[in-house]
Amino acid sequence: MLPTPREIFTSFERGELERDELHALMALHARELIQEMEEDYQNPAAAWIESLLARRATGRLVKLHSARLVREVLVALADVRDFPPARYLWNASHPDVPIHCFFRMRREPVFRILSLEARAGEFRVVVEHGAAAKGKGTRQAFLLARNEHWKLTARIA
Repeated sequence: MLPTPREIFTSFERGELERDELHALMALHARELIQEMEEDYQNPAAAWIESLLARRATGRLVKLHSARLVREVLVALADVRDFPPARYLWNASHPDVPIHCFFRMRREPVFRILSLEARAGEFRVVVEHGAAAKGKGTRQAFLLARNEHWKLTARIA
């Protein structure tokens, strides 16, 4: 699995990667994004529907839990090791990127938050990712709790 940009930058800052390796790995991510933009250009109706579905799902979560908390949950999930959707969530802490951009409702690999519940200082989040066909995606539950720095951290439930 290709490391997420967050992991790439961390490795670079530790001195484990050279600048050329950093650029090469980031170029792979950039190519993937450009390919998706080209697909959206080729099929604007599907891209528009995907955007509407993501905005609707995000709106529900934000209405129930606040944009700040939803963004914090996405950031915590982005830090989970070997979690495939982390490659799309690595930039979730950036306030200029709309939250709905991180959800993939029908486009494979999908990423959806099915439920988010607060319980006694912890959060339980159930996500679905992977295949888009009904019942084919992988469901995972995570428990999120604040660490000593008040940052949400995730562990598999």
